[in-house]
Amino acid sequence: MSDWSVVADRPREKLARRGPEALSDAELVALLLRTGSAGRSALEVAEGLLRDLPEGADAGFEKLRRVRGVGPVRAAALAAAAELSRRRRPDPRPVVDCASAAAGHVPAAVRAARKEHFLVLCLNARRQLVHLETVSVGTLSASLVHPREVFSPAISHSAAAVVAVHNHPSGDPTPSAEDRDVTRRLQRCGELLGIPLADHVVVAESGYFSFRERGLL
Repeated sequence: MSDWSVVADRPREKLARRGPEALSDAELVALLLRTGSAGRSALEVAEGLLRDLPEGADAGFEKLRRVRGVGPVRAAALAAAAELSRRRRPDPRPVVDCASAAAGHVPAAVRAARKEHFLVLCLNARRQLVHLETVSVGTLSASLVHPREVFSPAISHSAAAVVAVHNHPSGDPTPSAEDRDVTRRLQRCGELLGIPLADHVVVAESGYFSFRERGLL
């Protein structure tokens, strides 16, 4: 094999001649790594990365930096490329940026339920819904909920903020004194944890009440 053919088979030259679609996953990762490490070429490091982490650059910074030959600088570049790719792709996750959007995610069965259901909507930094969970089912007139039940799923799903939602079987969404007390406790806990309570929405068949919209948060 001539020197010219060796050069022509390198990922960068191959991309220039045939386009990025002609490159394998390992070759694309090698281009992002740019150089090899400890006697291994960039392509060999990339092949090892994909072998250890099948999800590739989507594995996240912490996992990437632990791969042999990658380290924090290259891991940051790979994670940044993966995030940029995600931002350019259509994201099916709904945005919950107002009380009506939060209320819209409450199932009709919960709105009409004879017992209070307390739900938490976990949101990312762009206010997209990443997880919804019913954390408590109470009585006809009360939903007993502890802050740890609300923030446990938020921590598990790396939420940037949460929206608390519960129903009123009476049909009247006006918050009770207990609702106001729960909201204050959740707000304080969210501040301590760094996961703010974006809103507390009370839903009923006749409509909803938003603590945020009423200036109570």
